[in-house]
Amino acid sequence: MRNRLLVPTLGLGQMVAFASSYYLLGVLADPMARATGGEPAGLFAALSAAFLLSAVLTPFAGRAIERQGGRSVLAFAHVAFAVALLVMCTARSPFQLWLGITLLGVGMGSGLYGTAFATLVELRGTEARRGITAVSLIGALGGGLGWPISRALLEAGDWRLACGSWALAHLLLCLPLTLVLVPRRPKGGDVSVESAKRERMVWDRRMLQLAGLFSGAWLISTAMGAHLPRILAGLGMTPTDAAWAAGLMATSAIVARVVDLFVLHKSHPLTTVRLACLLHPAGAIAALAAAGKAVVLLPIGQGLGNGLLSVASGVLPLQIYGPERYAVRQAMVLTPARYLQAVAPAAFALALDASVAIALILSSAVCLCMLPLTLGLTPKT
Repeated sequence: MRNRLLVPTLGLGQMVAFASSYYLLGVLADPMARATGGEPAGLFAALSAAFLLSAVLTPFAGRAIERQGGRSVLAFAHVAFAVALLVMCTARSPFQLWLGITLLGVGMGSGLYGTAFATLVELRGTEARRGITAVSLIGALGGGLGWPISRALLEAGDWRLACGSWALAHLLLCLPLTLVLVPRRPKGGDVSVESAKRERMVWDRRMLQLAGLFSGAWLISTAMGAHLPRILAGLGMTPTDAAWAAGLMATSAIVARVVDLFVLHKSHPLTTVRLACLLHPAGAIAALAAAGKAVVLLPIGQGLGNGLLSVASGVLPLQIYGPERYAVRQAMVLTPARYLQAVAPAAFALALDASVAIALILSSAVCLCMLPLTLGLTPKT
């Protein structure tokens, strides 16, 4: 029974975590700023600080998973998210609100996809691929459902109700389910506690390639998430149509995960990664060249590519290195991506201020530069 509920439990935790962190300010920033006398821009700066804190903490989370097991780290993350949200809920000044948003980085660094994937690997080993895809699929609903749920809570009460409700979801729903339904790591695993304390992971060529590959993916994903409606408006859409079309990105990301789960799960993950690297440039070229209704191919291409790459971030290190020391290695290769994620919205805004075409040419170039990084990623012998 616990084995059947493992993936739904991890997926639900990811959905709540993303909805109450990445996607929270998109709905609540303006009313938060008005209530505390601050500016929305300052709150988004705090979110960037949370991304940076997350990047700093990610390697520590990987080592904690190796020592204590994914179950313990996930439980800690749900408590950390709840504390941050309660600080936000009770904030009476811009500084307190800024502090609460920044503290979200503690939960983000220890409780998002990397930890959930590592938990699956420590429990299922090389058979974890389909579980990773399924958890990624459920977690993707954090964007699709997070915004409307936060909006409904805002309209039912205010932004404090929304923050408090998400905090309770972590404490009363996700935390108990994690402790009850996520098994402890089996005894006699691949790496003993003492060995994990002594050994230091050393970067090799494949790890550097993976770090570059996922850094590019997260850079473009975060930039598109922050600016896609503005890009679509710059390509000729009305603001209303642009907001609707931007939603196709999240839908396409979910579709990509479904395809991976049921169609591509037996293929080598490098095949899906290479396909994913081409999807954003294809959508961008179509949007720039054809305009009109073809503009919707940009969010569709970005969403499909991002969905496949999200799964690959968990599966590819497992395919290359196996389950041994997966948590530490994966945390290392994802840490540079977390740092880039913090600067992506501001950096892409500069390109977008120059022109939409320049911005999309640069984003497409990043995706195409990721392709050579997939060469030579053969399993370690």
